[in-house]
Amino acid sequence: MSTWDFFHNATLELVRSTPIKQRLICAYRRHLAALPVEDLPAEVREPFGQVLRSLSGVQPLRGEDAVAASVRKMSNQEADDCAAMIVELFGVMSRNRGLAARPSATVVQLHGAEESREHYAAVEAVIAHS
Repeated sequence: MSTWDFFHNATLELVRSTPIKQRLICAYRRHLAALPVEDLPAEVREPFGQVLRSLSGVQPLRGEDAVAASVRKMSNQEADDCAAMIVELFGVMSRNRGLAARPSATVVQLHGAEESREHYAAVEAVIAHS
């Protein structure tokens, strides 16, 4: 499973109809806890580390884990913000994935052979900047 898949599945957890704190715990336990951090793109690692710290920074009470304790202590706004950060990171991962999968531009000659070399150079420059 790719890092994109982990974020995709976590995001799907976050859009369920259960309370936000429950969704956060499920997203973490089912998807984000297993995420190999070293496989993340560099620009995602630090914000993801912040998410992990916010989801595990509280000392648990007997019978609960750090994630349950951390989310229990969050306000609803903090839980919303944490969920939004996960969705934002998924967006970054998706954009990176889309750019990597984007085929390189191919120039197809649509004009007759009489067109000048300068015209083709101008077309190539426009394509290169799009």
